[in-house]
Amino acid sequence: MRSGEWPRVSGVRARQPITKRNGVALCAAAAVVAVLALTGCAKMDAALAQQWMVVNFGPGTSAATALQVRAACSHIENAPPLALPAQRSAATVMYDIRFDTTKASPANVAELQSCLEKFAPAVQGVTLQDTADQGS
Repeated sequence: MRSGEWPRVSGVRARQPITKRNGVALCAAAAVVAVLALTGCAKMDAALAQQWMVVNFGPGTSAATALQVRAACSHIENAPPLALPAQRSAATVMYDIRFDTTKASPANVAELQSCLEKFAPAVQGVTLQDTADQGS
């Protein structure tokens, strides 16, 4: 062994130097990872940007009235009603009348509020929510 030289250890592979061939493969792999990360971020941003309006009904309001309010205000542009649960009961209908306001302009939201106000005293107000309100 010469001075300044490391001793050879059996069972340890020497690192392969970066060549043009494996450098291109490394860059391609990094590009694929970057694209996947950006796609994931876009989907995450879209999920976090969800907004909706929950209709608050007064005590004694029937499920039929709640469904009538939902149908009457479903025509507002960019603020469609969200789907009702598959298993419907009077309680789930009362608490699940929501409108998707993610793409709604302030004018769309005002029009929806105006439509819902026509059904007072059954509709006692609305609550604007977004995914930030869904924390544990």
